[in-house]
Amino acid sequence: QVQLVESGGGLVRPGGSLRLSCAASGSIFRIYDMGWYRQAPGKQRELVASITNGGTTDYADSVKGRFTISRDNAKNTVSLQMNSLNPEDTAVYYCNAVQKTGGIWRPRFNWGQGTQVTVSS
Repeated sequence: QVQLVESGGGLVRPGGSLRLSCAASGSIFRIYDMGWYRQAPGKQRELVASITNGGTTDYADSVKGRFTISRDNAKNTVSLQMNSLNPEDTAVYYCNAVQKTGGIWRPRFNWGQGTQVTVSS
């Protein structure tokens, strides 16, 4: 069973930056594609960034150019650097391994607690 623990969230002013970290347990981390999701109140959880086991990245249009996903397989971690934050980025952020089924990226494992990001002036 893979466990996922997110950290690094907090309150930030518009235009500010945060770096989120996800620690994953398990010996097979290096083979998984990984992603960062977010869920705002009353909204569906959405995938905002992904990184393959080979390091190829992809981003939702809403965050492209502002967020950067990275991974460190030796440490079983995946990070999300968030710059130029705006209030629309306010959400609980989650990480997970992802796999593409039916043309859509899907989460592989149970969700962790997530970490709250609040962007407000």
